Amino acid sequence: MDSLITAAARALAAGDPLGALKRVALREDAPALALRGIAMAQLGEFARAKALLRRAARLFGAKEAVARARCVVAEAEIALASRDLGWPTKALAAARTTLETYGDLANAAHARHLEIRRLLLIGRLDEAERGLDRLELDRLDAAPLPPALKAVHELAGAGIALRRLHAKAARTRLAAAARAARQAGVPALIAEVDEVSALLDAPAARAISRGRERSLRLAEVEALLASRTLVVDACRHAVHGGGTTIALTTRPMLFALARLLAEAWPADVARDVLIAQAFHTRYADETHRARLRVEIGRLRAKLRPLAAISATRDGFVLAPRSVGEVAVLARPVEEPHAAVLALLADGEAWSSSALALALGASQRTVQRALETLATAGKVQSLGHGRARRWLAPPLPGFATTLLLPVPLPGG
Repeated sequence: MDSLITAAARALAAGDPLGALKRVALREDAPALALRGIAMAQLGEFARAKALLRRAARLFGAKEAVARARCVVAEAEIALASRDLGWPTKALAAARTTLETYGDLANAAHARHLEIRRLLLIGRLDEAERGLDRLELDRLDAAPLPPALKAVHELAGAGIALRRLHAKAARTRLAAAARAARQAGVPALIAEVDEVSALLDAPAARAISRGRERSLRLAEVEALLASRTLVVDACRHAVHGGGTTIALTTRPMLFALARLLAEAWPADVARDVLIAQAFHTRYADETHRARLRVEIGRLRAKLRPLAAISATRDGFVLAPRSVGEVAVLARPVEEPHAAVLALLADGEAWSSSALALALGASQRTVQRALETLATAGKVQSLGHGRARRWLAPPLPGFATTLLLPVPLPGG
């Protein structure tokens, strides 16, 4: 490797893409093309970056397996940054295996981190956590990760902890990520760590109890769920209490009734109010009252381990079985398409197909949500056809952790 290639590689490692381009911008050999591709990716020119990396991979040839594998890893990182979550994961896994076989353990670890970050983006936390644990186990006897990669590793762990609502573990991981990022001296990495760290001190949810409402940070949400309080969770459509979680994600009617009863607790809720708000109708007749009795019976059976629902003269009242309070855990912002906004709030441009994959919904459902949000001026689109991407400004002053479509522990 000549001196210009070495200098360009060092510039890229330090987060200086312009410095790298000054050294290799006019060269057409495979190593220079690969470095130019990475530099263009750091500058946000993803389409150009992918084209350069593919040209480099072709020029390296079959005998330079490690170099070609590195190009595949770089292209996968670009796909992740551009939220192209449908890129071929088998190609990345094959490249990682090649790098491990030839002893390039740092780049193999980088490939694993890309796999983990993709799983985290699409909400597959168990798989992401297993991948992170396996990586840590495999590297017990290996050399320490370079500082920049160490920061990425800790950020992945912090991301999992944040989704799990483990505030203390997330804070520990982020402190380690901040140390590694400062040691690496990469401004973009330092900024990313600072941005994620700010989520721990931002309002993450609202607690509604006895007619009063207050904002909660992530640590306070964790404490609330661990307390003896019966929590009707409007972020995940579940009911928590005493270490037990009853999921109502597929029973929206039952959850609507549970939330109304919890918000009114310890008072009861009139039958006409329950019918109007849960059934979305202005007029209540005997048919609606009969339906309400049926739905309340179903909810009573569902919540039997945690609470009773008793009839009163005017309506129904919730009665928790354990001694404690009742609270509703509500989203920081009540928005029908909050999960879409939460994903877009990371500042990256998403395709509708990537959003559908992350949300576990059909692409048409996501497209309808995006059209509604665009009409309301909450999102904007760039490009046309298959190249169309969607952007949204971050929700000011709020953490979006509880808006993301991932079930809570026990859910």
